[in-house]
Amino acid sequence: MARSSSLDTPRGRAGAVRPSAPSRDRFGRFTEWVARAMGTPAFLVILTLFCAAWIIWNTAMPEPLRFDDAALGFTALTLMLSLQASYAAPLILLAQNRQDDRDRVQIEQDRQRAERNLADTEYLAREIVALRLALEERNSQIVTRDVLRQELKSLLAELDRDAAKDTTAESAP
Repeated sequence: MARSSSLDTPRGRAGAVRPSAPSRDRFGRFTEWVARAMGTPAFLVILTLFCAAWIIWNTAMPEPLRFDDAALGFTALTLMLSLQASYAAPLILLAQNRQDDRDRVQIEQDRQRAERNLADTEYLAREIVALRLALEERNSQIVTRDVLRQELKSLLAELDRDAAKDTTAESAP
């Protein structure tokens, strides 16, 4: 069977599936979830209960059941809390960076929207001024009946003069 070499067909082995790289967006959403979860009272209560249970277990239980020595200052607990903090800080910073990026995009969109609104407002202001000027011009040109009669009489007189000139010009050889 001949394989077509069109541009819409990918090259490579048939049936070979490469694992896709983890999405940056998926990791970003994960960091935001961690940052949100660590900022809740429930997280603090759970962490406090965990530490209290750890300390109680390693002080109240018989010696063979203890796994962290109180005499050494609960070294394993300190190590676990340090590990948790060393991962929490960068995850929270990543979540803050993503939020900063979203804020930057939102600010740019707000700026563009404000520019459009300003341009629209200026356009409307110019249109209103033009309408006002047209209305003022129209109002200043209001013609009274007497003025209109006078203008019509002068036009009729002019037409009569022109008609009289035309008749005298036609009668002359």
